[in-house]
Amino acid sequence: MTIKGKLIVQNTIVSFTRIEQGDFISLTDIARVKNPNEPKDVVKNWLRTRSTIEFLGLWEKINNPNFKGVEFDSFKNEAGTNSFTLSPNKWIEATGAIGIKSTAAFRSASIADA
Repeated sequence: MTIKGKLIVQNTIVSFTRIEQGDFISLTDIARVKNPNEPKDVVKNWLRTRSTIEFLGLWEKINNPNFKGVEFDSFKNEAGTNSFTLSPNKWIEATGAIGIKSTAAFRSASIADA
């Protein structure tokens, strides 16, 4: 069962979706505060950092028995370098991640609550 709703966080409307037992908040809505015209760029920049990759990898290792650790290791090794880029779709497809969802509506990204 899917439930959708909205939260107001510091005067910003942030959508959320509950899918089965997991809650997902919209990273795109949060990123829109920083860059209203290109929130996807904010999300992609966030995904470039080593600390983000380490957090996502740890979350997946704990919550996803099908997480592909070898692919994660290559992202972790490259994270933070000038040439490293990562989109939510690339992360999901390469690692089998379940903690991030990417939807076609404005190509938004959501992350599961921890």
